[in-house]
Amino acid sequence: MTRLVDQMKTGLDAPICITWELTYACNLACVHCLSSSGRRDPRELSTAEAFRVIDELRAMQVFYVNIGGGEPMIRRDFFDIVEYATTGGVGVKFSTNGAYIDAERARRLAGMDYLDIQISVDGADEATNDRVRGQGSFATARRAMENLADADFGEFKISVVVTRDNVSQLDDFLAMADGFGAQLRLTRLRPSGRGVDTWHDLHPTLDQQRELHRWLLAHGERVLTGDSFFHLNAFGESLPGLNMCGAGRVVCLIDPIGDVYACPFVIHDEFLAGNVRDAGGFTDVWRTSDLFSELREPQSAGACASCGAWDACQGGCMAAKFFTGLPLDGPDPECVGGEGEHALTAVTSVPKPSGDHSRPVPVELGRR
Repeated sequence: MTRLVDQMKTGLDAPICITWELTYACNLACVHCLSSSGRRDPRELSTAEAFRVIDELRAMQVFYVNIGGGEPMIRRDFFDIVEYATTGGVGVKFSTNGAYIDAERARRLAGMDYLDIQISVDGADEATNDRVRGQGSFATARRAMENLADADFGEFKISVVVTRDNVSQLDDFLAMADGFGAQLRLTRLRPSGRGVDTWHDLHPTLDQQRELHRWLLAHGERVLTGDSFFHLNAFGESLPGLNMCGAGRVVCLIDPIGDVYACPFVIHDEFLAGNVRDAGGFTDVWRTSDLFSELREPQSAGACASCGAWDACQGGCMAAKFFTGLPLDGPDPECVGGEGEHALTAVTSVPKPSGDHSRPVPVELGRR
């Protein structure tokens, strides 16, 4: 495993997974939305351009693409794009708030191969969820889950961003997944998009992080986390999964207008590697961009060099540091040793994400 991780840190010929935001259009206005979605960008990739990207991914032997948004099902060509990918051997996992999964679409989705679905909820009850995702969003997500279950879709995913409001509901989320024959997926709250403005209010406290670490050690074999929580390894016992930041090494983001970023959580010009419309397309961006080459160089421990937990946590999340104003070689803002919290007291300015596609936010979605 050590050799495999070391190889991944220097980059692969093709990403293991690409996050592809098909659109910034969204019917919701979640307060932590990583891309500040709401309004469609008129420069979106066309259907034909999307097909060309899929052709490249197939040629590169990309295993699967994680489609999101915005709400990807808003696009009229959503099924065309998904079917073009899956019938051509590129698996699709897509994230949705469930608003467009009625009984008929659930049956259509259930009949497709190489497809996985993630329904997003951020509370195990209506009150907790709707404070973050908007009034009525919990009922909408539950209805989508019921439609998928009735259509015999199989083991879809229930995707939860862990916040200080829902850490206490981890058992309830797992029970919800079990009840639908689904699998629970937990991800870390990052200060990206609208999350830049809400992170300080929503990110788990140190005690809650310790609680989350213990819970994942006890239930991790049943819960997906990706690389979300490797910073928690500094508590002493490592969680399952890769202990590394994959940005520009094994993962990246394609946004709705074709811009390629190192990571879904660093939508900022400093982490823009190129555009799929450029000569050479996505393939050249992945394999030759100066940004990705730099990220694949050995990383310095920087301010964390004297910390005995460096090998365990690898300094934490690049995006979390950047959008809280911390240096990339500094401590993670949620450093379990408290170094990040201390470093935040010296921050005087915070970078702003590139592009805000938000619609006017209803009162009930505002910060508490």
